[in-house]
Amino acid sequence: MLLTNANIATVTEAGHYGLIEGGIIAIADEHIVWVGPADALPAVFCTDERQDLGGRLITPGLVDCHTHVIHGGTRAREFEMRLEGASYEAIARAGGGIASTVAQTRAASEDALVASALPRVDALIAEGVTTLEIKSGYGLDTDTELRMLRAARRIGEIRPIHVCTSFLGAHAAPSGMDADTYLDTICLPTLRAAHAEGLVDAVDGFCEGIAFLPDQIRRVFDAARALGLPVKLHAEQLSNTGGARLAAEFGALSADHLEYANDTDAAAMAKAGTVAVILPGAFYTLRETQAPPISAFRAHGVPMALASDCNPGSSPLTSILLTMNMGATLFRMTPEECLAGVTRNAARALGLNDRGSITPGARADLAIWDVEHPRDLSYRIGFNPLWKRVYKGKL
Repeated sequence: MLLTNANIATVTEAGHYGLIEGGIIAIADEHIVWVGPADALPAVFCTDERQDLGGRLITPGLVDCHTHVIHGGTRAREFEMRLEGASYEAIARAGGGIASTVAQTRAASEDALVASALPRVDALIAEGVTTLEIKSGYGLDTDTELRMLRAARRIGEIRPIHVCTSFLGAHAAPSGMDADTYLDTICLPTLRAAHAEGLVDAVDGFCEGIAFLPDQIRRVFDAARALGLPVKLHAEQLSNTGGARLAAEFGALSADHLEYANDTDAAAMAKAGTVAVILPGAFYTLRETQAPPISAFRAHGVPMALASDCNPGSSPLTSILLTMNMGATLFRMTPEECLAGVTRNAARALGLNDRGSITPGARADLAIWDVEHPRDLSYRIGFNPLWKRVYKGKL
C-alpha cells in the first residue's frame, strides 16, 4: 500500500521533524519499506494500491510511555476535598490517597479492571496512540499485582494497540508494614511470579522519601537484573534522593518525573543513555512549582519523552495531545521536542527501536492528521485533529 500526497514528519534520530512535503510512504507486511518525495518513488512500487491523503500530515503512531490506566475506582472526591480546603494529611487519615486506590483495586475483578480501563485506553487511541505502557502498583499484594498485569495484557489483545507492562510493586509499602518487610515478603516474590507467568516487560519503582529509598530500590533492580528485565524509575519528583543517578547506574530505560533533578543527574543519565520522561499532568494537577531541568537535559543531550502519567490521584489525564501542549506551555519544550517526546524518545523509553520514526524497516504504526504541519499538534488545546491511525500496516 502507498500513502500518497502527504506531509510526512519522519522524526529524525536528532529529534527533528524531518518533514517531507508531498511525500509517499510504502507499506508491506506491517512495515514501512520506503519513504520519500513523490518524484523519487522507485518504479517497483508504482503499481501498488494508493491512498491519497489530500495533503494531510503523517507522523509516527504516538507512544504513551508512562501510565497507570488500570486501577479500581476514582479519587474525584479527594480532588473536591482538596479544593474545599482539606489537607493531604486529613485526606490520608480519612482513608484517601494511594490507600484508597489500593482498596478499590483489590476489590475489583480482572474483568472489572479491564472494563474500567477501556474508556481511558480508547481516549488515548482516539488521539493517535499506537503503543501504551501500563504499570501495576495499586495492589501491593501478590494476587492484585498479578491481576493488574493480566488485565494489562488483555487490553493489548482486545484493542488495536501494543501494550508494554511494567511491574511497579515498589510503589508504596502497604499500611502497617515497613518497606523492607514488604520487599522481602511480597514485592520481590511477586516480581518473580509475574516474570514466570510472562507478565513483565520492565520493572519500575518509586524512589522518594515517602516510598522507597535508593538502597531499597537497588534491591528491586538487582532482582530485575537477575531476571534479565530492564528497569525504569519514578525519580526526583518531590525531592532529590539520588534516584536519577541510581537509574543511570543500572542503565535504566528511563527516569520519570525529575522535577528535582539537577545538572549532575542529567550528566549521569546522558552517559547511561537513560531517557528523561517528563510528566506535566502530575505537575499541573499537584500545582507544583519546581519544573524539571529541561535546559540541563538539552545541554547534556538527554533524550526527553512526554507521557500522560494517567492515574487516579495525581494525573487523571487521558489526552496525549494535551500532554504535548502542557510540555510546551509549562516547561517551554519546543513543538519539535514535544513530537519527538511522544514518538521516537517515548519508544526508546520502552526499549523499542522498531517504532517512533518513519523509516524503512520500522513498524507501520502511523497517525494521520487533518493539519499541515506538526507544530499544530502541540499548539491547540482540547482539539483532536486525528483523521485515522495506521496500526501494523492497516489503515
